[in-house]
Amino acid sequence: MSENIIELKNIKKVFDDTVVVDDFNLTVKKGEFVTFLGPSGCGKTTTLRMIAGFEFPTEGEILLNGEDISKLPPNRRPINTVFQRYALFPHLNVYDNVAFGLNLKKLPKAAVNEKVKHVLEVVDLEGFEKRRISTLSGGQQQRIAIARAIVNEPDILLLDEPLGALDLKMRKEMQLELKAMHEQLGITFIYVTHDQEEALTMSDKVVVMSDGMIQQTGTPEEIYNEPTNAFVADFIGESNIFEGRMTASKTVGFCHAQFPCVDNVPRDTRVDVVIRPEDVLITRPGDGQITGVVDSTVFKGMYYEITALCGDNEIVIQTTKNVRPGEEIGMCIEPDGIHVMPAGVLVNVFDGVITKDGRVAFAGGEYLCDLTQLVEGAGQQEDSSVVTADGGSIDLAGTPVTVEIPVKAVSMSDEQREYRASGNIISFIYKGNHYNYTVRTDTEEDFVLDEDDLWNEGDHVSLMIPREEIRLKRKQV
Repeated sequence: MSENIIELKNIKKVFDDTVVVDDFNLTVKKGEFVTFLGPSGCGKTTTLRMIAGFEFPTEGEILLNGEDISKLPPNRRPINTVFQRYALFPHLNVYDNVAFGLNLKKLPKAAVNEKVKHVLEVVDLEGFEKRRISTLSGGQQQRIAIARAIVNEPDILLLDEPLGALDLKMRKEMQLELKAMHEQLGITFIYVTHDQEEALTMSDKVVVMSDGMIQQTGTPEEIYNEPTNAFVADFIGESNIFEGRMTASKTVGFCHAQFPCVDNVPRDTRVDVVIRPEDVLITRPGDGQITGVVDSTVFKGMYYEITALCGDNEIVIQTTKNVRPGEEIGMCIEPDGIHVMPAGVLVNVFDGVITKDGRVAFAGGEYLCDLTQLVEGAGQQEDSSVVTADGGSIDLAGTPVTVEIPVKAVSMSDEQREYRASGNIISFIYKGNHYNYTVRTDTEEDFVLDEDDLWNEGDHVSLMIPREEIRLKRKQV
């Protein structure tokens, strides 16, 4: 028999023509503690609900011990769920809340008593049987919700942000208690959270999600130390992220300097470089690989968080040294503190079509463009027509094209103008001296662009593209 208890294969979920989960593939081993981690709206709770049976996948299969359960209702799955709102019955005492599922199964009273007593011991609430729910603290109610779920001896326990309603101190205590419960019970836990610390503290395996897709799956150590892309590096813990280029074997250039690294990437490859703040070592000016000026120092208890300016780049450092703003420092980064990954999107690519007035229409907008690049030897452009080398004319209206626009050629404005594509900012990452934004247009297509200014996630913007930056290629149909 396979050691995998749950397998999700090519899962896709669509609500009202909107894809909320796509290309989701995951295996969960028996007894694992797996956490779905990601920002709000990334699809993690929808995925959990599909495992529970409260939602059915639009495409794909969910296998339990090798059997397809994709269309089974929740009551026919050996799976229980603990929600953020505990959904306890306020008119029942603790005993009756925990025993509710067992009584539905019409188990003998002696068996119910034994099971309830055991699970209350597991959650450290023995003796609370006659207490009313309204007299319990938030942490106690959370443990009663878990007890009610595990008393039915499910193969899998699903937990949907169950600590979200607790204060910080209690949340940290419950993280440790949940981990201890998992080890004691030996059943499979699948947990949903947007809290990175929770995921790293409790999990055997972390599934980082964004925009309905898995970005990375791995152990907490792998996720933190070896992020696969800038989103994961930015979302998990604190990171310095810079655009760089491989200048030689195991040598990367960024912040106007060359650094030895452990990643062997082909020369001249454009890369993103990630450095954790604790891996930046402060030296005397001139002794480090780069020099900077301290811009700010904040005491964080266990360490000082220092922001230094190195040319046009900001570098965040975590250190036990107290360095004053305005002081010049050297900075050294060891090779194993530099993580190199493939660069993100460098060129936006869309399907488009030439309009009658000589614009190119794509992503919900229309832009002036140079149509002569579509016809070899063409010269002057007149609306949608170009003049050929022999003096003839070709009308390109309706021609399907591939549109390419460099990321650095696009800019944003909050002014809505005719013809421009527009949409909402769905994410951004700071890369040392600029922000890298993703804008989802009104036609559900994504633009990636760089801006110096800080905008807010959710802002509605229009997109400006210079005519000379639009590259066109005839689309083969």
